[in-house]
Amino acid sequence: MKGEKNPSLIAIDWGTSRFRAYLVSGNGEVLSEKASEEGMAHVQRGKFGQVLLARCGEWLEQYRNIPVLMAGMVGSRNGWKEAPYVRCPASEGDIKAAVQRIEISPGRTGGIMPGLIHHDAGVADVIRGEETKILGAETGDGVIVLPGTHCKWAVMAGGYVSSFHSYMTGEFYGLLRSQSVLRLLAQEPEDRTGFARGLASAQREGGLLNQAFEARTAVLDNQMRAEQVGPFLSGLLIAHEIIGAARRSDAQGRLKVVAQGVLAQNYEEALKHFGFDADVLSPRQCFVNGMLRLVPDWLK
Repeated sequence: MKGEKNPSLIAIDWGTSRFRAYLVSGNGEVLSEKASEEGMAHVQRGKFGQVLLARCGEWLEQYRNIPVLMAGMVGSRNGWKEAPYVRCPASEGDIKAAVQRIEISPGRTGGIMPGLIHHDAGVADVIRGEETKILGAETGDGVIVLPGTHCKWAVMAGGYVSSFHSYMTGEFYGLLRSQSVLRLLAQEPEDRTGFARGLASAQREGGLLNQAFEARTAVLDNQMRAEQVGPFLSGLLIAHEIIGAARRSDAQGRLKVVAQGVLAQNYEEALKHFGFDADVLSPRQCFVNGMLRLVPDWLK
């Protein structure tokens, strides 16, 4: 498929809250895209096919012979069809072999990506959807960071996704901002100078639970302005993530960060603070690249 400019794949990123579809050429160019709020959490049982036809029916009709491959929570236990996790270390071939068949309309078969599971000291960790971006980053051996609600640090070694660990950084940030006492202090518009203070505070004594309270006491003591509270918390949490994850992943040299916008800026700054260089990659392009690599032969 490489080098083609014609549509070669309908790639679906179907998460908990969002539905995104891409009409992709063989060389990874996004020719058209569609999006809606019809994530898995908002689709009734048995209605997944109807949503897909409503959003992509025109593509399915016009391009009858190109593969349809779906990734994300659509393959979870509560999704359209459960696609069991592949155990790490996992190769591209291992993942392709585990893609599940699904009838998306009479006479039209699609595939659902399986996700990955990794065990560390008997404790399981899972990925569902991010495996496409890990392989789509097209790195050799090294560490790939995927920021988000549950940030992933994945290690590629010898062509395998050898391990990964998840960090609830984004979710903890949301909880502190919306449900803790700190919500009463944070103000808009935000002042990014608070981010650097958060990075520095993560390195003092006391640990995260003590350091987070600085967002309250520093404002009360007129050492920090309310507009800096949000960025401070972001910096503090990302710093703790990096301190823990870099040690577990044996991260060295340049890292690949799959993010965009403010999130990419935050991680790039934080990684530099801790001595890492980062190559920032487009999440959309990594997803598309990964999906092109993971189309099983039976779906082509």
